[in-house]
Amino acid sequence: MKKTASGITLAKAIEALERIAPLELAEEWDNVGCLIAPTRPRRIRRVLLTIDTSPEVVDEAIRKQVDLIVSYHPPLFQPTNRLHPDDVLQNRLLKLIESRIAVYSPHTALDAVDGGVNDWLADGVSGKEDASRSVIDDGPGRLIEFQKGLSPNEIIQRISSHLSVPYLRVARPAGRTGQIRRVALCAGAGFSALASTQADLYLTGEMKHHDVLGAVAQGSWVVLSEHTHTERGYLPVLRRSLTRELKQSGLKIVLSARDRDPLELIQ
Repeated sequence: MKKTASGITLAKAIEALERIAPLELAEEWDNVGCLIAPTRPRRIRRVLLTIDTSPEVVDEAIRKQVDLIVSYHPPLFQPTNRLHPDDVLQNRLLKLIESRIAVYSPHTALDAVDGGVNDWLADGVSGKEDASRSVIDDGPGRLIEFQKGLSPNEIIQRISSHLSVPYLRVARPAGRTGQIRRVALCAGAGFSALASTQADLYLTGEMKHHDVLGAVAQGSWVVLSEHTHTERGYLPVLRRSLTRELKQSGLKIVLSARDRDPLELIQ
């Protein structure tokens, strides 16, 4: 595959990504920023956006002659004492290093930033209703408060349409018939960012079983959409943001065709 764009330096690409999602917004436990950088400088001409850096995505990046992968989830998270190709997860990292492909992860910085993943998720809930939106405890979570209550079914339909998913998992509080006025949400496994906030409905990707039981017992609805289903739909938004930041560079920014949720529903 011939590359015709002039491209930019890796440093310039990183500067643009940090303008989109400043790293100081990331959670302390997170591993964000440039995680793999080639020792020999190369121009960044082709960028691949993905949620996960799975082995399939790595092979795709190599085949498409990508120079930089922007991986929402960091592929390097836990400390490691060795890199060996016999380990499936380490094998993908070795392939990237050998192919001189840089990897950058914004993760929770992109969750928390204004206009980031969680604001995109909140857009799908609030729609055009008269609703206020606030940040929960200076973190990634968002709280939506409607002036007029909506039925749970209407909000669930909005979420399903916004995420374009084949199903949602819903926990219904027994005996509750009232409308929804307060929705607390956080993408991914985000209930820890919401637990201290009282809401009529909680939206996240996944929750622990006993957290679901606790929320329902207090009279709240719970809507779960699998971890990456609450994140993957943001990638086109990120592509537009990165294109605006680097509009004079001639970069080709593409979404991964091999990135997908590892879980599927079998009926």
